[in-house]
Amino acid sequence: MKRKFQKPAGLTLIVIHILGLASLLLVPFEWSLLGLCFAMYYLRMFGITAGFHRYFSHKSFKTSRPVQFMLAWIGTASVQRGPIWWAAIHRHHHKYSDTPKDLHSPRQKGLWEAHLGWVLKKENRVIDRTKVADLTRFPEIDWIDRHYLVPPMTLAVLIFAIWGLPGLVYGFFLSTILLWHGTFTINSLSHVFGRRPYNTKDDSRNSALLALITMGEGWHNNHHFYPFSARQGFTWWQFDPSFMILKFMELFGLVWDVKVPPKELLVPQGAEPAHS
Repeated sequence: MKRKFQKPAGLTLIVIHILGLASLLLVPFEWSLLGLCFAMYYLRMFGITAGFHRYFSHKSFKTSRPVQFMLAWIGTASVQRGPIWWAAIHRHHHKYSDTPKDLHSPRQKGLWEAHLGWVLKKENRVIDRTKVADLTRFPEIDWIDRHYLVPPMTLAVLIFAIWGLPGLVYGFFLSTILLWHGTFTINSLSHVFGRRPYNTKDDSRNSALLALITMGEGWHNNHHFYPFSARQGFTWWQFDPSFMILKFMELFGLVWDVKVPPKELLVPQGAEPAHS
């Protein structure tokens, strides 16, 4: 069964870009506001990386329903729709990565389309819910996916109540814009620039810079080589804070069965050098 989302494609994205960038001209800069911006950026980035990506899309660890709902709420507060839609789109990407059926392949559609253009297309608001039946069986996850504007609106109201208009501009609007483009670099730049230590069937690449921006998602060639791993930085020097936080949560029993790749698979195959 397929369903369509109610809101016009890209409307929320366009409005937040306009409001956020225009409001920066009216709000005096303060370091505390910049700190709030990055705090909201990395909190919600974790909701995307650990929640939407590694948990809902790939089931790379297990957790309880309350923690599952918390990850869904934080991820949905990033204004990237809900966990069911996000997981369905991402699973489709892995099945058809860099083929004509991939929704955001730079090889097939160009860098702009892979980064942002695909989000604006109406047809990409449609998902096949039979492909994510493991998620739709949870009524609370289905609810948050259908009402995907509730978490970001709640966050915006909370930030405004505590920090006022300046906090709303930096902590919500600017933070959300940066979060969008940080996330979208994995769809676009991570399939164009970087190293390919593993021979995968797609163009996925590793980038330390993008890993820093996305809490470990920049080790994208690693991920496409072994997508079921909660650890995407395979070596000690590949910074992966999302995995580090998950391991910390594991100590308190909040998550368990955290998957990592078998050591015998982690032998780089020397595919391609870095692009300039």
